[in-house]
Amino acid sequence: MSTVSSLTGSYAYNDTLKGVYYGPGSIKTALPKLLDILGVKRALVLTGRSLFHNTNIIKTVESILKEHDAYGATFYDIGQHSPIAQIKSGAEQFKAVQADVIVTVGGGSPIDAAKAICHFLHQERGGPYARQIAIPTTLSAAEYTFAAAYTDEEGNKIFSISPELAPAGIILDAELTLATPERLWLSTGMRAFDHAVESLYRPLVPPPIKHLCYAALADLYTYLPKSKADPNDVEARQKLQIASWMSLWPLKLETFTSFGLSHVLGHKLGATYSIPHGITSCLTLAPVVSLKAEVGTKEDKEWLANALFYLRKPSTGSAEGDIKALSAEIQRLVDDLGLHSKLSQYNVPRGDIPKIAERAVGSKEDPTFAAVVALLEAIYS
Repeated sequence: MSTVSSLTGSYAYNDTLKGVYYGPGSIKTALPKLLDILGVKRALVLTGRSLFHNTNIIKTVESILKEHDAYGATFYDIGQHSPIAQIKSGAEQFKAVQADVIVTVGGGSPIDAAKAICHFLHQERGGPYARQIAIPTTLSAAEYTFAAAYTDEEGNKIFSISPELAPAGIILDAELTLATPERLWLSTGMRAFDHAVESLYRPLVPPPIKHLCYAALADLYTYLPKSKADPNDVEARQKLQIASWMSLWPLKLETFTSFGLSHVLGHKLGATYSIPHGITSCLTLAPVVSLKAEVGTKEDKEWLANALFYLRKPSTGSAEGDIKALSAEIQRLVDDLGLHSKLSQYNVPRGDIPKIAERAVGSKEDPTFAAVVALLEAIYS
């Protein structure tokens, strides 16, 4: 009697996102399906230098596109934090080959860069937005949002937001993640953990989505250590990709709100000091959760405290105690994954700490300013 694995399948939920296809080896069938659904005539493959030069993944994608007479060119000059100069170059390449879709392979930077390219092309020529098929090889979950995050010439993080910027299709093929460097894979897993935790107190997130975040936390907590112990465990990798999806389940534009302090600090630290966003989550999430035990609302504390149950850890008997215990478990996970780091390792000047805190909370008069300064001091060295 044959069985069908729950780790293979597809799901579609609105007119913008035609479908998420998932499962080991799914690239071979999912990409042709999406090409057909979208009526693709010419695709630009968008990726980074490491994937292009050090793996066969891009050649696999190019081959499938060529088989369906849909290959235009490959642009592989997208770096960390999606610099605007590279985005503009990618947009020129898109126009040069007369592409009508971007097939993005990689992590959050190329996926966000593709959204930004679609944004700038729409500004320039109007009409329907160009579309993206996202094939993530990390756990950053950028593929589930309609916000294009990129870095301007001064190193500031910029966001462009529109429902049409969400990818039209997503392919979660765990076999394509085997070449992802361990530190990048695991740290973006902590980024997904950050999404799930901060969605528990993010405004306008409905309760069913919060419960998906609990499930994401449970799986990330279980399978990140398993993936570290056995990097070739494709089943663990596929479960992590699905957990990343649950950590940032797509919401409509009217419910789009910013994340919490951990994400805000990550945005202030990442591009300015060249710290990968996965690592910023490793630095900030545990202390931010600990701070929530002191400054969070009663409802936020309840949602956070309940997360301890999903990690199969006993309650301390109080919401504040459980939040502190959750913070300790997050830090322990970071440490066990070999991701412990300090701001000083990334050459962040200690004198910049008050400025970073002020930018994060908005003003030195904010009641949490001193606490955020203390938080940053604690993770400095």
